[in-house]
Amino acid sequence: MTSLQDPGFDDPRLVRVLAADGSLAPTPAAEPYLALVNALTDADLEGFYRDMAVIRAFDREATNLQRQGQLALWPPSFGQEAAQVGSARAARPQDHLFPSYREHVVCMIRGVDLVDIIRVMRGLTHGGWDPYDPKNGNTHIYTLVLGAHTLHATGLAMGLAFDGKSGSGDPDRDEAVIVYYGDGASSEGDVHESMVFAASYQTPQVFFLQNNQWAISVPVSTQSRSPLYRRGEGTGIPSVQVDGNDVIASYAVSKVALDEARAGGGPRAIEALTYRMGAHTTSDDPTKYRTTEEEQSWARRDPIERMRVFLRGRGASDAFFADVEEQSRALADDVRTRTMSLGGLPAAQIFQNVYSEPHPLVEAEREWLAGYEASFEEGAS
Repeated sequence: MTSLQDPGFDDPRLVRVLAADGSLAPTPAAEPYLALVNALTDADLEGFYRDMAVIRAFDREATNLQRQGQLALWPPSFGQEAAQVGSARAARPQDHLFPSYREHVVCMIRGVDLVDIIRVMRGLTHGGWDPYDPKNGNTHIYTLVLGAHTLHATGLAMGLAFDGKSGSGDPDRDEAVIVYYGDGASSEGDVHESMVFAASYQTPQVFFLQNNQWAISVPVSTQSRSPLYRRGEGTGIPSVQVDGNDVIASYAVSKVALDEARAGGGPRAIEALTYRMGAHTTSDDPTKYRTTEEEQSWARRDPIERMRVFLRGRGASDAFFADVEEQSRALADDVRTRTMSLGGLPAAQIFQNVYSEPHPLVEAEREWLAGYEASFEEGAS
């Protein structure tokens, strides 16, 4: 088994605002972002904590539902909440967000019903939600094909540039794209091709890499001999490395990158150093490839506990934390109740949308299945 110790945390370019113990300890690389950090209100900071705590309760409940046979699969986001909350809160309403498949809190922040994610993992839908429905906040659907959605994101960002929807200088009108992917996906050709096109066409786009240290069982040290943010630099994209377990730093670097991209500055790339504290998915057993010592080391950097200590130091009340706990319990209960009422799908639905036009072979198979099912009915000969 491989054990990684503090990968990248000694890089002088790392942006961090909060130390692992929750104290305010900006790194030198964080200095340009401090004015933005200081502008955050108590309500902003408490909102970050609430987002992280609530989604962890949802994530835990979804994992339990999968273990109880209600879902086919579940990809936990346990440990990666800060990177996701900070970046999603930095986006403007008109921006387009392309998640991969574990950005649950990104979806929640943008207005997607979390049960729509459950429906995907239960096998009830290929998409889950309509990204063009205004209530879903321009959040595009999950993509389980690693890296493929970076092409979609870059294509849309190119379209925004061609259509004059970015770079006008009007921050309330200009649009940007942010696309999420992991360290494993960063080794896919699609990601590199996307970066080449983004750099060539100077798209209004942010590549947000969540380096959670493991591509299933392959450590990041095997995937790359240099920090992953330098891959973006290799294509000419300005790139930043941030402590992905520091929600404040994640917010600050994402806001600056999105603002610059939206204003016509071209693409930006962010590598958020974080950790997948659970399994890759519920079909994975991480004890087979990583050590307890490594997991405990990262547990001491827990993004939620870090923010809790910081807020306590600022005077956050017991009532606030109690309210967050109650909201978390209520959300988990609601998700369980609605999941259990989802039911299944009629078998005939598998034939829908196979082709854009009716197809005789599909119709023949549909008729055969209907007859086969009818043969089980009482009285059928």
